[in-house]
Amino acid sequence: MNKRPEFHKIEPLHLGLLLAFFLVLVWSLINPKDLFTWFLEVLPALIGLIVIVMTFHRFRLTNLVYGLVLIHAVILMIGGHYTYAEMPLFTWLKDTLHLERNYYDRLGHFAQGFIPAVIVREILLRKLELPRGKWLSAIVISVCLAISALYELIEWGVAELTGTAAEAFLGTQGDVWDTQWDMFMALWGAILSLIFLSNIHDKFMRNQEMIRKEEDQP
Repeated sequence: MNKRPEFHKIEPLHLGLLLAFFLVLVWSLINPKDLFTWFLEVLPALIGLIVIVMTFHRFRLTNLVYGLVLIHAVILMIGGHYTYAEMPLFTWLKDTLHLERNYYDRLGHFAQGFIPAVIVREILLRKLELPRGKWLSAIVISVCLAISALYELIEWGVAELTGTAAEAFLGTQGDVWDTQWDMFMALWGAILSLIFLSNIHDKFMRNQEMIRKEEDQP
């Protein structure tokens, strides 16, 4: 006998998030700064969308996670459209505040820790049923750091294979410590995510469990 899907109903919120994703995706593809850079930056968002669609009925995540994933995807798509070193708002901040660089890439890597932390936390709690506490937080932070390090290795690999074509993708802006800064921002993103979102995340998971039980009733 086939196992019953965890959820059956698609909420209007899910359709709204999906529509928003594609609207921003289409916008980002209209006259981007560099099409190759756009592809490299947006590819993780497209992969994430495919994974979410494929697992939606078998392992539906909380709406909090889906909302955060959209935010992360938008950050990636904006970075793909302008490149991280030339995002206009952060260029304006750079000129106005006399900063050394365009800091949009720092925001992107902060999100690289902040948002995956909630995803990893939910998977560990629901699939492995790990107890809440310091060890859970330590594992979540370690996984987020591993993701950040893997992304830096991918950037290095792409740069080695394509040469100067990946310069905008790297976005180092002349900073020899850019890789370390990227991982540092991801680290703090993960830590702050756990501090500020854990209680809210638990409420979303409790609500989702209630909905699942209601749908399982004959």
